[in-house]
Amino acid sequence: MSDQMPAGHARDTDTNQTTKKNRSFTSSGGFKIAMLIILVLLLLIPVFMIRSLVTERSYRSTEAEKSIMEAWGSDFVLYGPVIRIPVVEREEIKSTTEKEGEKIEIVLRNKALWITPKDLDISADFSAQKKRRGIFSVALFSGDVSLSGSFSFERAKDELKANQEMFPQQAEFIVGLKSQKGIRRIIKSDWNGNELFFMPGNRYFSSDYLGNNGVNALSPFDTTGINTFDIQFSVQGGKSIRVLPAGEKTKTQIISDWPSPSYQGGFLPAEHTFSESGFNAEWEISYLSRSIPLFWLTNERGEHDGRRDFQRELFGVDFFKPLDHYALNERAVKYAILFLIIPFLTLFFLEVFSQKSIHPAQYLLSGLANVIFYLLLLSISEHLSFSFAYLIAAFALTAMMALYARSLLETWTRSAYMGLVMALLYLLMYLTLNAEDWALLIGSITAFLICGIVMYLTRKLDWKNLNVRGGR
Repeated sequence: MSDQMPAGHARDTDTNQTTKKNRSFTSSGGFKIAMLIILVLLLLIPVFMIRSLVTERSYRSTEAEKSIMEAWGSDFVLYGPVIRIPVVEREEIKSTTEKEGEKIEIVLRNKALWITPKDLDISADFSAQKKRRGIFSVALFSGDVSLSGSFSFERAKDELKANQEMFPQQAEFIVGLKSQKGIRRIIKSDWNGNELFFMPGNRYFSSDYLGNNGVNALSPFDTTGINTFDIQFSVQGGKSIRVLPAGEKTKTQIISDWPSPSYQGGFLPAEHTFSESGFNAEWEISYLSRSIPLFWLTNERGEHDGRRDFQRELFGVDFFKPLDHYALNERAVKYAILFLIIPFLTLFFLEVFSQKSIHPAQYLLSGLANVIFYLLLLSISEHLSFSFAYLIAAFALTAMMALYARSLLETWTRSAYMGLVMALLYLLMYLTLNAEDWALLIGSITAFLICGIVMYLTRKLDWKNLNVRGGR
């Protein structure tokens, strides 16, 4: 009897051994971890797509806001008031020719002397509301703005040269605005006890200064005394208010029923209060604190040899949305990788400890579910408050993951672990999103705790012989 094994039987034995080796390799912990890393990297592709979608929706929201604002009057920016006094400069130019001898030519140049207020009090009282277009909204406001104070020629007189003559009877009172639509009507217009008649537009301020919008009125200027004014406008605007501290001493008060102000610009209020019923902010600014001159000379059109940028001197309030759901959605997507890694780790450890084999395709489905959370959050938050949208999306995904773990691991106890992990993750992310100042601290502590828990759970695992077998 021959001791040799038939060739066909030997080949079958080699094939079975190769199959067992392949099966042993694919069921090993190292292979499973490698597959999970690949799946996480692949799932980052739809995460980036969702992040791009958040950016696109935020851009559409901004465009809708601009459309509403253009029809209403844009953000409200107040420049001035200032006084413009025409000035004529006389220059004698001497020339000598052989035929005519010495010749004197007189050249007249039109200029303008600009004077800022000696003291300026600005008082604004606005009522605000949200204006919607489709699912997008913007904060709009309307109310009254009062300007009062005085002008003096005392300091500006030294600016004129001997060959310059001014015409104070042709002086103009000018108030600059960012948008002509921002002004509804004039309630009061008192200048030295007389009523001013305002004309629309601001034909003298070039773009180097304050733009071309606003109102102007003929206001004969008394160069020997104090010129007083008391002006009140009914205005409208949206999103923000900005004021230029034009006076030698500028006092400003802004009152509104908007509950969440955000103070912006070159100066913060000296005093402010705010509550659910609105805010009240007051500024007091000296000319020593800003770079706006008290007076200056320009050519006839208001153009100056050196460019003066008054924009950086503006201050005021933004009608801030305390919960900008697009900003919160974008911040939430930044934490997406944690919501891929942690559920995968949880399933992996449940798989190892329960000895139930979970296929990579099932890991992929659980990862896709966690990616869809961000899509749900974005779409729902466009119609409901962010907090409520977050609660709905988080509850739906937590329930889905717990039930899916139950179908894979066949016990409610192990599926409860998955539900608990997901609930804690969503809770931590919500706290992080709503505590921007503490976000880094919360995130770092969370990462530390997760690392510590993983190290504790795996302290006795034999990573060299970590195999996942089928159900017992």
